[in-house]
Amino acid sequence: MWKANNLPERLHENVATVRGRIAAATARAGRRTEDVRLVAVTKYVGLEEIRALVAAGCTDLGESRPQQLWNRAAELRDLPIRWHIIGHIQRNKVERTLPLATMIHSLDSLRLAEAIDGAAGKMDRKIPVLLEVNMSRESAKHGFTPEEIEPLLPKLIELAHIEIRGLMCMAGLEGGGDEARRDFANLRTLRDRLQASCPDHLRMDELSMGMSGDYEIAIEEGATIIRIGSALFE
Repeated sequence: MWKANNLPERLHENVATVRGRIAAATARAGRRTEDVRLVAVTKYVGLEEIRALVAAGCTDLGESRPQQLWNRAAELRDLPIRWHIIGHIQRNKVERTLPLATMIHSLDSLRLAEAIDGAAGKMDRKIPVLLEVNMSRESAKHGFTPEEIEPLLPKLIELAHIEIRGLMCMAGLEGGGDEARRDFANLRTLRDRLQASCPDHLRMDELSMGMSGDYEIAIEEGATIIRIGSALFE
C-alpha cells in the first residue's frame, strides 16, 4: 500500500493513465471517448483511497457487496458519489440498497427483477438496471444464459419500476484476450438483436463489460461502461 502522502498523486497518475488508454481504445474503434463511462471498483480499498479517487475525478463507483455499500455510503455521504451495484444482490437486501443505487448492473433473475420492482414502487422511483448475462456459461458465475433473455424480456418490460438500460457481462475466468473479445462481441450482438425487437420506448444502449485486464478490448467491441479496480490502485 502507498504511503499516505503519496496517495493522491499516485491515484491521479493512475486515473490519468486509464483515461489515456480509454481514449486510445475509443480512437482505434472510431468512437467518442465521452461515450465510455469509467466505474471505479472500490471493494478492496479503504475510505482514504475512495476519497482520493473522488478527488481525482472518479465519482461513479462500483461495489459488489450491498452491506459494504451501505456502510460506505453513510461514511462518504458528503461526497458526490454515484454508486453502482456490480455484484450479486440477494432479494432481502434490495429494499435497503435501492435508495443508494444509481444503477444495478447485476439483475440476474426474474425473481430479483420482481423484488426490485416492488421495492422501487414503494419509493415511487424507476431503477435503472442492466441484465447480467453469463456469456462464458461458467457455473461459478451468476447471470442469465444468452438464450434466456429474449423469452423473458416481455415479462421484464411489464415491470413498471425498473428501467432496462442494457446488458452486463464478465469475460471468462479462463482464457485470454481472444476469448474475452469473443464474449464481448457476442454480448454486443445479443444486445443489438434485443434492441431491434424492443418497444420504441425501451432503449438498451448500455454495455457494461471490461475490467482492468481487458477493458481496452471491451471498448473496441462496444462497451459503454467499464468497471476498473486494480488498474487504478496498483
